[in-house]
Amino acid sequence: MTAEDDPVPAGPFSVWLVGMRRALDGDAASDVPCGGCTACCTSSQFVHIGPDEADALAHIPAALQFPAPGLPEGHVVLGYDERGHCPMLVDGACSIYVHRPRTCRTYDCRVFPAAGVEVEDDKPAIAQRAARWRFDFPAEADRIHHEAVQAAARFVRDRGDSVNATRLAVLAVEMHDAFLDHDDTG
Repeated sequence: MTAEDDPVPAGPFSVWLVGMRRALDGDAASDVPCGGCTACCTSSQFVHIGPDEADALAHIPAALQFPAPGLPEGHVVLGYDERGHCPMLVDGACSIYVHRPRTCRTYDCRVFPAAGVEVEDDKPAIAQRAARWRFDFPAEADRIHHEAVQAAARFVRDRGDSVNATRLAVLAVEMHDAFLDHDDTG
């Protein structure tokens, strides 16, 4: 096993879940201990930027903003370069970190192991990082919520809904409460 394969502490599951829900609700940014990892920035991902994100839009050259397919006017995407890297990634770091789009602020690859969802084959760097995360389960509630998130992911997958891995994992987090036995979890 190499250092690139070593487990990475993801923290207590319930703490992560509360933070992830706050990020998805727009109340906070995700607090991901990325270290030097830039897998999400180097995996050929389009970054959605909403029309309300004036600060991010002001810090991304207009030539790099493209109309977002299927969304109303004003929604744009930031593409990636010929290597699959975000053009705002300079010398291994985000050149607009303080001004980064909401999509970047909420992205957390721990959502994949949390939901038991495999990352798409065309995102090997994200898959490798996601496979390294290890949550802690210091209380029974951590395990109960983890099982509920994974049950929600199985439910969506078994319905045959056509969603990508990221959307599947996020949906599982958003709807996991429906898979809790509320009498047992308080």
